[in-house]
Amino acid sequence: MMGKDQLNACNKILVTGASGFLGSALVDRLASREGAAVLAMLRSEHAFSSPNVEPLYADLDNLSSRALSLAGVDAIVHCAARVHVMDDGSSDPLTAYRKINVQATLELANQAVLAGVKRFIFISSIKVNGEATAPGKPYTPDDLPAPLDPYGVSKMEAEEQLKLLAAASNLDVVIIRPVLVYGPGVKANFHSMMRWLNKGLPLPLGGVRNQRSLVALDNLVDLIVTCLNHPAAVNQTFLVSDGEDMSTTQLLKRMGIALSRRARLVPVPAAVLLTCASVLGRRGVAQRLCGSLQVDIKKTQDLLGWSPPMSVEDSLRKTAEAFKKA
Repeated sequence: MMGKDQLNACNKILVTGASGFLGSALVDRLASREGAAVLAMLRSEHAFSSPNVEPLYADLDNLSSRALSLAGVDAIVHCAARVHVMDDGSSDPLTAYRKINVQATLELANQAVLAGVKRFIFISSIKVNGEATAPGKPYTPDDLPAPLDPYGVSKMEAEEQLKLLAAASNLDVVIIRPVLVYGPGVKANFHSMMRWLNKGLPLPLGGVRNQRSLVALDNLVDLIVTCLNHPAAVNQTFLVSDGEDMSTTQLLKRMGIALSRRARLVPVPAAVLLTCASVLGRRGVAQRLCGSLQVDIKKTQDLLGWSPPMSVEDSLRKTAEAFKKA
């Protein structure tokens, strides 16, 4: 594992989406270095505890209208995005995703080229690969992309444009496609499951035999830090996970242990859950709970000499502790 020791303290790193779930954790990690210089790109006021963090206020919606102050920036980690939502209310979702995830990303990367930035790390999504895998047949970074929704399509298009820019310039591009990220402050379905478990509610998820890859926030941040300077990361695409896949049933049991709550799981067949969810208009949620999505991180481990530094148990415990304090 390379991690923090491989990162030169004199590097100046720009992090977009610096107040978000991933961005804020990454900023904290980078700012912990002695003599660190972190430029945190924000849309609005946000307080950071470290004096090593300098705010840069900019709106991705209007990035083309201004030149960013990128002088001295060695690398950019682009975490900001129009994120995936289950029920997108936009009349034209793909156009809305493209405006932020493709056009703004390319504008930022072009400004990076002009400023002489050396490396651009793009946080993409496993949705570029697709939505589901057959058990035991994980996605790899070399699979033909097969996104099925506007968010995944926009991330794929951004990847393609960044690769073209890298081929035509001196900018090194690194693409990371995370699976579902969990950790302190996690929201959406993962937070809902913790809330259900904490209340002791019986859940009809005791008979799910799928396999899911997840990645702890700390493990994803560690991989990003590794990729900032690693020579083998140049113009590569990496998948990332905790390296240990689980069924939804197993995850709930282990999460219950982390919360010091017994998981009350009723063994309802997955097919029945999917049928009921379809009637209620929630098939997408049920598919995520019952379907499989696995990734193969062998390339990430072999090429970078990297392994997830935090275990699933420790990551779930840290997530649960933050949940109980909130």
